[in-house]
Amino acid sequence: MNEEKIVLEITSEMEEERIDKVLAQCMDTLSRSFLQKLLKDEKVAVNGKTVKANYKVKENDRVEFCIPPAVEPEIEPENIPLSILYEDDDVLVVDKPKGMVVHPAAGHYSGTLVNAVMYHCKDNLSGINGVLRPGIVHRIDMDTTGSILICKNDRAHNDIAAQLKDHSICRRYRAIVCGVIKEDEGTVCGPIGRDKKDRKKMAVTPDGKEAVTHFRVLERFKQHTYIECQLETGRTHQIRVHMASKGHPLLGDEVYGKASSKYKCQGQCLHAMILGFVHPVSGQYIETSAPLPDYFKHLLEIL
Repeated sequence: MNEEKIVLEITSEMEEERIDKVLAQCMDTLSRSFLQKLLKDEKVAVNGKTVKANYKVKENDRVEFCIPPAVEPEIEPENIPLSILYEDDDVLVVDKPKGMVVHPAAGHYSGTLVNAVMYHCKDNLSGINGVLRPGIVHRIDMDTTGSILICKNDRAHNDIAAQLKDHSICRRYRAIVCGVIKEDEGTVCGPIGRDKKDRKKMAVTPDGKEAVTHFRVLERFKQHTYIECQLETGRTHQIRVHMASKGHPLLGDEVYGKASSKYKCQGQCLHAMILGFVHPVSGQYIETSAPLPDYFKHLLEIL
């Protein structure tokens, strides 16, 4: 694969901005650290001359740089125990534990769910999402527990992906949020996109993608509420962002909620309990339920 050449024309709105800031705004699919390294290594040119990060751009400047081809590491199968909720020749539903990353990425090339399912399924995984994400058609966060669906072949993958796209898959989560929610049930509608102030976070933003979360209260405590959330869409961090936007961030969520919690939750209290889908081959409706993990049940008892 050849490197990709990028050419940017500076407009009047960008004039006098530092080039590192301009690149971060224009190339939001690339990390800031990657862009900073390009500048440090003198790989970014303006009007044919390399510049440093503090260069202030001018209208009609021509910015050029190349993105080197991605080098995908070799991902090895690992004999990691799986909690299997359902399995047949086409799909696998597993109950992901807290702290496990779904697919390999920088800093996490082993110990992931992908490493585990590669060992369990051998060569029977869909290849649509490439070598880093074999069989992966959707994901949940590292600190979110519960149901995740793995596809064993491309036919199953395409079918499940279509169900995800038209929002026909049933995904019901359990969560503990901060504060007492007064209404018994409700719906949060708010488009979700990258946070303008912190690109590592998501936020409800006018130019984001449509996102809808339904919730109902299961139990109220003095300072917290136990709820069930049903996803109508599946945006990154959707439940976490939506509940935080209501003023009820998830207990333990250090990104969208309080920086620390006396309960030592090790991440947000969010569990993907119910997963329902139409089987891609038989056409039958399959529904699985992942039991609440011990840490979650313990917190409910404390509260």
